[in-house]
Amino acid sequence: MGMNNFIQFFRDLGSKKIGSNVLAGHGKVTPQSMSFYRQLEKEVRKKRDLSSPLNQLETVVFDVETTGFFPEKGDEIISIGAVKMKGNKILPKETFYSLIRLTRPLPPNIHALTGIDNEELALAPEASEVLMKFFHFISSNILVAHHAKHEQRFMEKTTRDVMRKKFQHRIIDTSFLTRVIDPTSSPKTLEAICTAYGIEVKNRHHALGDALMTAELWSQSLTRIQVAGFTTLGEVYEQIAKLDNQ
Repeated sequence: MGMNNFIQFFRDLGSKKIGSNVLAGHGKVTPQSMSFYRQLEKEVRKKRDLSSPLNQLETVVFDVETTGFFPEKGDEIISIGAVKMKGNKILPKETFYSLIRLTRPLPPNIHALTGIDNEELALAPEASEVLMKFFHFISSNILVAHHAKHEQRFMEKTTRDVMRKKFQHRIIDTSFLTRVIDPTSSPKTLEAICTAYGIEVKNRHHALGDALMTAELWSQSLTRIQVAGFTTLGEVYEQIAKLDNQ
């Protein structure tokens, strides 16, 4: 499938997931949306994920494509892709994808990297609409990403700009598990670590394509960590604390 067709396919898929508007205007939210977000904040704070069995842990693996690396300097999210998981099982029918309208022209190097163009982004929904739909999709579940600091910084900035609220969700980096599996491992690109795990690299730099590859990585890592004897997130955190103190 060509890149443009691939993008259109997932745009159509995403539109089925996020068809109706609940937000009006860039950065403006309805009272109903704010009420939903306040309730979501409460649910996130009440979650007891550290004691959840790893084989029952509900997560959303996601990826964002952006105009650059510095949200505090004006870089923006141009697309979000995500897939739900339960334990190490990927739920392929539970996906999210959307482009996000930009407030400025897309840098040429990002067009070359992602295949996304200004015409598509001009037709995309506003950041406010996509963000709220994404929150509906993820609910109070833990988020997982590869090199998650990138995703976290952009989600924090976008949530602050749009909702005037603090981003509350826990985001776990894939290295959270790979570090325990192999304490000597060093950070790797998504391509490199997927290749090492025998995961096919495809649809790279498409937010949903990258999210699906990251989900495969998370799935394999969860299986390996359970074989090693870990049963909860809390146990993994305790092991990481020990590694940090060595």
